[in-house]
Amino acid sequence: MAAAAARVLSAEPRRRDPVAVGVPPWRLSPGSRVRAASRARQENVRRGQLISTNIKSRPLLCPPCRGAQMALANTRIAYQPDVQKHSGVLAYELVQGSLVQWNSFMDKSVPDPPTAVLLHGILGSRKNWGSFAKRLAQEFPMWQFLLVDLRCHGDSASIKKRGPHTVASTALDVLKLIVQLRLTPRVLVGHSFGGKVALSMVEQAAKPLARPVRVWVLDATPGKVRAGGDGEDHPAELIESLRRMPMQVSSKQEVVDALVKEQFSVDVARWVATNLRRSSPLGSLSSSSFSWIFDLNGISDMYKSYEETNLWGIVENVPRGVHINFLKAERSLHRWALDDLQRIHTAEELAADEGGGVEMHVLEDAGHWVHADNPDGLFRILSSTFRIEATIRGMQN
Repeated sequence: MAAAAARVLSAEPRRRDPVAVGVPPWRLSPGSRVRAASRARQENVRRGQLISTNIKSRPLLCPPCRGAQMALANTRIAYQPDVQKHSGVLAYELVQGSLVQWNSFMDKSVPDPPTAVLLHGILGSRKNWGSFAKRLAQEFPMWQFLLVDLRCHGDSASIKKRGPHTVASTALDVLKLIVQLRLTPRVLVGHSFGGKVALSMVEQAAKPLARPVRVWVLDATPGKVRAGGDGEDHPAELIESLRRMPMQVSSKQEVVDALVKEQFSVDVARWVATNLRRSSPLGSLSSSSFSWIFDLNGISDMYKSYEETNLWGIVENVPRGVHINFLKAERSLHRWALDDLQRIHTAEELAADEGGGVEMHVLEDAGHWVHADNPDGLFRILSSTFRIEATIRGMQN
């Protein structure tokens, strides 16, 4: 199963089977098919399933997750009418440009639109990329952007995952999801821990890949993770501080104050507090309380794996057709050792000879939180990738 999922990046798009509630749409008349799709959307909204977001505010329902019946890259997705009992791979959201017409209810054999996968870092969620993805979708209306909550994070924390909780297992989760959605991503973008996840996805995928895949590793190196200096936030210590806190707190400000007291920055404390969700109904007679939406024990294991995982091999032996971009934040909280920079520059020269690519970029006026510190600069740098991919797509067509 894992080996088949790892072939997803090299698999060509195949015909998709739409899923309706009760009766397969391909057996309905055109009018009934529209009504069935509408009812399915309403049912899934009521059941709390995730709905993709089109930049034109046109609701499109993503295919239901069927983790227990995950389709392999070379098979058809089995029809499963009982959507109430589905078990998801990961929580996700699609942000689609205005020219994207694809959705799970359309029975057609046209290839999926160009897709980019955006991956968050430790203690983050897919919401970290929400505004940025919408901006990309406005600039590149033919593209769609898959945002996921990685295991133990956000809405995926309620989807129980077996250990070990590692960079590799996290990457395999994402590979399984895009197999299930029948997508063939052209671009992978990962911030911090998500950057190593993107590299691991390429490492686990079949080589050589069937089409160019552009990977962006934002403020992370392939190997050893070096903590920041004095006065900078240390993720491992932050995770342990959060694990010592009660599972429920009376307010978000309580968490912010506690973290600041432990010498973490106000910005990081407020950011972490966004992972609190109200656990008692608003306006209820009982006192309000908040609880965490992530699995801190699993996240602790994930961060240890992030520190220990070495992916220099995939950088120094880039598969043909893959282009890996590293982006260093000028004011990064993480130290980029001179040896790391020299090693990346050496990999640039080797990759060019092997039909791949490695490139180093620097984002000015930004710390580790690149999409918050300098979103305009990051947008300018990443935009080049989508323009290049659009040109390649035009030449292939």
